[in-house]
Amino acid sequence: MRNLLSQLLAAGPELAAFILTSPVLFGAKGAYAISFTPAPSPNLDLSQLGRVAVAGDFDSISLWQYTGQSEALLTNNGSQSLLTQFPNGQFETLQTSDASIAAMCQFERNGKVQGVVVGGNFTRLGGVEAQSIALWDSSTNTVSPLTGINGVVSTLYCDNDSGTVYVGGMFSAGNSQNAMSWTTGWENLPFAGFNGPVNSIAKNPAGNIVFGGQFDGLGNTTTAVTPNGQVVNLAGGTISAEGSTSTIAGFEDPSNIICKTGGDGPGNTWLLSDNRGGFWQGTYGFGFIPTKLRLYNTKYQGRGTKSWAFENLANGGYLEFNYTDSSGNTQLCASNCPLPEGNTDAQDFIFTQPVGVDNFRIWINDWYGDGAGFSGIEMFQDDIYSFAINAFNEPNCDGVSNAATSVVNPASGLWNRIPNNGSTNSDYLSAYLTSEAQATSGTSVVFNPNIPQSGNFSITVYTPGCISDGTCATRGSVNLVGTMHPGQPAMTATVTQTNDYDKYDEIYFGSVDLASGFAPSVTLTPVANQALPQTVVAQKVRFQLITTSGGLNGLYEYNPNKATVSMDFSDSAIDSAGTQLAQGAVVNSVVWDSDTGYVGGSFSGKGISNVLSITTKANSLPNGGLNANVETMYLSGSTLYLGGNFTNTADSSVTGLANVASFDTGSNTWTALGAGVDGTVQTIVPVDLNITSGNSETCISISGTFTSVNAVGGSPSFSADGLAVWVPSKNNWLNNIADAAVTVQGELSTSTMVSGLQFPLYAGQASSQALGYSGAAELVGSGQPTLQSFGLKVQDTGSSSSKRKRASDATQDATGIYTGLFYDNNGLNITALGGHFAATGSDGTTVQNLVIVKTTGSSQTVSGVSQLDAKSTVAALAYQDTLLFAGGSISGTVDGNDLNGLVVYNMQTGKVQSPQPPALSGNNVAVNAIAPQDKTSYVYVGGDFTNAGALPCATLCYYDTTQQQWNPVGNGLSGVITAMMWSSKTTLIIAGDLTINGAATKMASYDSKKQTFTAFTNAASLPGQITALTTASSNFDSFWAAGVASNNNSAYLSLYQNGGWTAVGGLGKDTIIRGLQVMELTNSHSSTALVPSNNALVISGNINIPNYGNASAVLFNGTGFEPLLLTTKSDGTPGSVSQLFVSNPTGLLHLGSNHLAVGFVVLIGLAIALAIIFLLVVAGILIERARRRREGYVPMTETRYRGNMSRIPPETLLGKLGEKGSPPKI
Repeated sequence: MRNLLSQLLAAGPELAAFILTSPVLFGAKGAYAISFTPAPSPNLDLSQLGRVAVAGDFDSISLWQYTGQSEALLTNNGSQSLLTQFPNGQFETLQTSDASIAAMCQFERNGKVQGVVVGGNFTRLGGVEAQSIALWDSSTNTVSPLTGINGVVSTLYCDNDSGTVYVGGMFSAGNSQNAMSWTTGWENLPFAGFNGPVNSIAKNPAGNIVFGGQFDGLGNTTTAVTPNGQVVNLAGGTISAEGSTSTIAGFEDPSNIICKTGGDGPGNTWLLSDNRGGFWQGTYGFGFIPTKLRLYNTKYQGRGTKSWAFENLANGGYLEFNYTDSSGNTQLCASNCPLPEGNTDAQDFIFTQPVGVDNFRIWINDWYGDGAGFSGIEMFQDDIYSFAINAFNEPNCDGVSNAATSVVNPASGLWNRIPNNGSTNSDYLSAYLTSEAQATSGTSVVFNPNIPQSGNFSITVYTPGCISDGTCATRGSVNLVGTMHPGQPAMTATVTQTNDYDKYDEIYFGSVDLASGFAPSVTLTPVANQALPQTVVAQKVRFQLITTSGGLNGLYEYNPNKATVSMDFSDSAIDSAGTQLAQGAVVNSVVWDSDTGYVGGSFSGKGISNVLSITTKANSLPNGGLNANVETMYLSGSTLYLGGNFTNTADSSVTGLANVASFDTGSNTWTALGAGVDGTVQTIVPVDLNITSGNSETCISISGTFTSVNAVGGSPSFSADGLAVWVPSKNNWLNNIADAAVTVQGELSTSTMVSGLQFPLYAGQASSQALGYSGAAELVGSGQPTLQSFGLKVQDTGSSSSKRKRASDATQDATGIYTGLFYDNNGLNITALGGHFAATGSDGTTVQNLVIVKTTGSSQTVSGVSQLDAKSTVAALAYQDTLLFAGGSISGTVDGNDLNGLVVYNMQTGKVQSPQPPALSGNNVAVNAIAPQDKTSYVYVGGDFTNAGALPCATLCYYDTTQQQWNPVGNGLSGVITAMMWSSKTTLIIAGDLTINGAATKMASYDSKKQTFTAFTNAASLPGQITALTTASSNFDSFWAAGVASNNNSAYLSLYQNGGWTAVGGLGKDTIIRGLQVMELTNSHSSTALVPSNNALVISGNINIPNYGNASAVLFNGTGFEPLLLTTKSDGTPGSVSQLFVSNPTGLLHLGSNHLAVGFVVLIGLAIALAIIFLLVVAGILIERARRRREGYVPMTETRYRGNMSRIPPETLLGKLGEKGSPPKI
C-alpha cells in the first residue's frame, strides 16, 4: 500500500487524490468523507531559466498542492485542533478548540459509527460550546457537545462491543466523580467513580475495563473539611437597605452589623424606622453556596426582629431553612422564619438545599417593640476558596475564621478588576502585558487559603472565559506554583487560559501538611516567552478535601457484566497489583499486549519502579524498570514506547534513555531512541510521514517540554521545540536523515483511526512542509514544478528556539537568506547566498551572512567570508566578471581597512578582493541594490550613504573595476535607493524614497550618457517607499512596484504602464512584500489589462490572502491571488520568501508576448531557410538568362541539309586578348 501511495504521489496530486478517493480501489465504502481538492497547477515555464531557486527566512517549504493546505500558524497558548493529512503528508486542520485535547476514540453502536468522541480541557470545539467532551462527525466535519460533565476529561475508551464510551479525568457528572459512561446519554457507573483523577482506561482480554489514575478508593467521596466552616465575606459586596431609621443616629447604616456579634449600640446595630417593615440586602461580585446563616437580634430599647424571610434575587425565590427552636426541636421555615425576643446569643439557620447566591435580601416582616433590626450577621459555606480579589476572601473579624488572603504583584498599575456581568461566577483580575519586563514572575497573584486541617486535597484553579471580556486574541498560558509541605519542593502546573467559556483545572491532587504552623499557597504567573501582548487573568483557587473508602492504589478492574460491585479487591490481579505498590501510586498509562498488561506512572514496589507488567500478578520489568516517572506509553507491535522524565533504568545499566525509551516485549530488552531528549516527554503518537520522495511510513512522534534532541554517534544535537519524530525503519531521528523530504513542527497529543478517513485523525497543533531545509530551495521542472534541496542547512545561532538571528541594523530588517545568485562562467560553478544567517562550512566552521557554495564535478564546498562581522546583513548580490559584489548593512575589516555597506569577493581566487573599494560612509549606511552596467567595467551601487571613500557621492555611485575607484553620477539626487535595474545599456531605473532636484518621487530613470535623472510620471503619488521592483515587459516600458504605505504601514502593489500607475488591491492585513518577478506560463489564462495571458506575477514575502491565510509566494494573474509556496520556521510560525533567482536571467526578459515551443521554432526556421535558398536559385537563373540575352546569345539551330552548326570565326574568340583598360565582362 505504501509503495502504491508513493507511485501515486509521484504521478501528481490530482491523480493521487482521484484514485485514493475512488471506490473502485478501496471497496464499497466509496469516497472519503473528508475529501481533498487538488490546487490548480501554477503552470510556470522554467525551461529558459536554467537553475531556479528561492531564498528566504524559513526552515521548511512546500508547494501549494491542495486547496486546504496552508502555512499553519502554531501558537504557544495551549489551544489545539483536530487534524488529518493531505495525500502529500502535510497536515490539514479540521476543527479548532480553545484548549487542549487529551483523548479520542471512534464510537460505534450496533455496528454503526456514531462519530469520534473527543475529550480534553476545552470549552469550545469547532465553534460549538462544549465543556471538555464532544462528538465529532467525520461525514460532515461537525461537532455536537455531550453536555453534563464539569471538569477535565483526560482519557477515553470506546468499547464498541457494548456500545459504551468510558470517560475518565478530573470532573463531576451525575452522581459520579472522575469516571462516567456514555451510551445514548450519560450513565452513572455502579461504583460512583473514584476519589481521585483517572488518567488511563483500557480493556483487558477478559473484557473488563481497567482504570488507572491517582485514587485509593471508589465513590464520590469529596467532603468539607469542617461543615459550615468557611465564613463568607459579606463585607466584600455592596450593602444596602430599605426602611432604615433616620431618627436614631449611629443605627442607620446596614453595614454596621457585618462582623459584629450582637453588641447593641451605635455603629454596631442596624435599625429599621419604627413600626414598619423593610429589608437588608447584600450584592456581590462573587458567587457562593451558603450552608448556614447566623443572625443576631437587636435588643436596643426593646426593639427586635420577630420574623423574616431570605430571598435569593438570582431567581426571586425564598429559601428554606432548618433551625432549632427553644425546645430543642428542629423546625423548617421559609417566608416567616422567627427570631426570639431579647435573645443574648445568635440563632443559626441551616440552608436545606445548596443554592448559588450572589445577591440576596432579608425581608423583615414583623418586629418586637417599636421596630426591627439586627445587631450581627454571619454567613458560612463548606467550600474553601482563595480569590484573587482580596475583598472576596474569608474575613478575620469574629474569631471564627483565620482569614484567607491574596497578594497581587505589582500592587498597582497593572492588574485591573473585571466585573463578571453575569457571565462568570465572580469578578476577577486581569493584566494586559505589553513588554517582556512585565511577562515575568514579577507579575503574580498569590492565593493564601484558610485550611483548618491537614489531609488529601484536590486543588483546582478557575479561569473565566475569554469571550465575555473580549481577550481571546491575547490569552495565553500561566504557571501555577504551590507549596503544600514545609521544606519540600513546590508543585508546578501549566494552565492554558484560551478557553472561550469558564473552566477549572485540577493543578494538584495529594496531601497538604499544616505541621508547625505551615500555611499552603498557590502563585499564578505568566508563562515566559509567549507572544505579546498577552492577557493574564486570575479569579480563584479551590481546595477540596478528599476522603477515601480505601482498598485501591491507582488501579481498578471493572466487570461491566456484573450489576453490583464487590469491595473485595483481592479477587482481581489488577487491583492486587496496585496494592503491592507503595501507597500513593500514580498510574498514567495502561496498555494491553495479548495477555500481558503494561502499567506506567509514578510508583514503586518490591523490585518495581515506575513501570510494571501484569499477568496473574504484578511483575517487575528487566533492570527494575525506570528511574523516574513514566508519563505516556504507546505499543506498536512488540515494541513498547515510553516517555516521561526518566534518564535510565532503575539499576542505571542502560544508557541513552533520556526521557524516552523503547521496550521489546518479545525479548524483554530496553533500547534507547538515539540518546533521548533534554526534557519531559508527555505524549507519544504514531504519525504517517512521507520520509523520502512520497514513501509513506509510520513514525513515532514525541511531544513534551523538551527543547532539543541529544547528540548521538556522528549526529549533533538539534533544536526540537517540544516535538521530535523517530523513524523506526532508519533507527534514527527524522532530523538526522540526510535525504528526508519532510519536516514537522508543533505537538501531537493523541490520534485514532476513523472509518471513512483515509489518514488518521490527530489532535494537537502541527505543521509539516515537504522539504525540511532552511533558507533556500530549488524549483525543478515546468508546469507543476517540484522542490529539491539546496544542499545547505542553516544552523542554530544561539539558545533561542528560532534558527535565525534578527538583524541588529534597523535599516535592513532581514533574517534568513535574503538574496542569492548563480555564477557559471570562466570555468566556475558558484552559488552565492546572502542575508543574516549562519551555516556550517565544509571545514566544520561556522560561516555567516555571505556563503559561497562552489561545485566542482560531483563535489561541493561551502565557505564564507570571515572578514565580515557577525552582525552584518547582506541584502544585494551582483557580479562583474569574476568579482562578486555584496551589499547591505555590512561591517568588518579587510587588510586593516574597515568595510561599510559593501564587500567585494574574488570568485576566481576564493578570497576577498584586495584592495577593496573605499568604504562608504554616512548615518546607518546600507547598500540595497547593485547593478553592473553591461559591456563596461562599471558597477552601480545604490542605497543609503553620503560618501564613497573621500568622494561625495550620496545615494547612488558607481565603481570602476578597471580603475579601482569610485565615480559620481549626475547631480540632484538624494534619499534612499531600494531597487535598481538597467532598462537599456545606458538607462538605469532606480526606486526607493527619492528626491530629484528638490522634488520627491518614488521612482526615476538615470541616463548614464547624459548623467541626468528623470522622475517617473506620478511616481510621487505612490503611497510609500518602493521596496520591490520588476519589469512587466521585455522592452521595459511597464513596471511592477511594491512597498509600504506611509500612513498605515500596509503593503501596496502598483503597475506602471502607459505613463500612469494602477493600484492593485486584495492583499490582506500584515502582508509584507519582499520580491516581485514576472514569469512566463506553460498554459495561458484569460488576458487582463494588468497581466498578459501567458504571464503571471510572482509576489514573494509574507503574503496574506483574505479568506485563505498566509503564503510565502503567490501568483497574480491580473484578477486574483493564488498561493504558490508555503513555508514555516522551526518555532511553527510562518516563514517568508524574499527572492527568486535564476542561473539564466535573460530567460526572464521574454515577457508580454506569446511564443512557440522550441520544436516548432526549429521547423519554422528550417522552412524559412529552404525558402530563401529556393528564391536565391530562381533569382540566379533569371539573372543568368538576362545576361546571355544581353550579350547576344541565341539558341542553337539545326539545318536539314547538314548535321553541323555554323562555324564561329576565330577572331570572335581571340581578337581582343591583347587589349587593356577594361575588366572582363561577366
